[in-house]
Amino acid sequence: MKLRAVAATAALVLLALAGCTSNDTLAADYANGSGEGYISGDGTLTEIPADERGKPIEFSGVGEQGEPLSSADYAGSVYVVNFWFASCPPCRVEAADLVALDEEYTDVSFLGVNIFDGPEVAASFATKFGVKYPSIMDADTASVQLAFAGVVSPNAAPTTLVIDREGRVAARISGVIREKSILSTMIDTVVAEK
Repeated sequence: MKLRAVAATAALVLLALAGCTSNDTLAADYANGSGEGYISGDGTLTEIPADERGKPIEFSGVGEQGEPLSSADYAGSVYVVNFWFASCPPCRVEAADLVALDEEYTDVSFLGVNIFDGPEVAASFATKFGVKYPSIMDADTASVQLAFAGVVSPNAAPTTLVIDREGRVAARISGVIREKSILSTMIDTVVAEK
């Protein structure tokens, strides 16, 4: 029994150290297609016709700077929600595309939902990758993940959603954003809706 406990502890320490020391290596492996050290989402793209969308999603939480954030802040607007965490290789790979699209779409807000990290790690990631939009810190409560349950697996990362003006999920990318133009087209479609 003691041997199992020691082995389990050693495995956890190695896993933690691997996550802390090889994030950039894992991201590079993921980007070049080797996929070593990470199992990705399946890349499913889903666009939901307006008449088939569910109820508006309501959520609230606290951002990495301690600011309150909620679905009410985005009422009546099209916005993008990205579920992520700092040591997730595809999250690192797609960060530049999300930053570029956030800068391009001045009439569409972006919001991150960090499902694993604390505020310091999330803020460090934002600085490193130039992310200007806020992220809700959801690791402790999982309240935002639960609000989107049925649309997003509660711990799926990355997953990116386009939310319509009524607060309903209109489009989803499960896994890394393979091409910036894919998300751009999804956003354009929802923005064009009357």
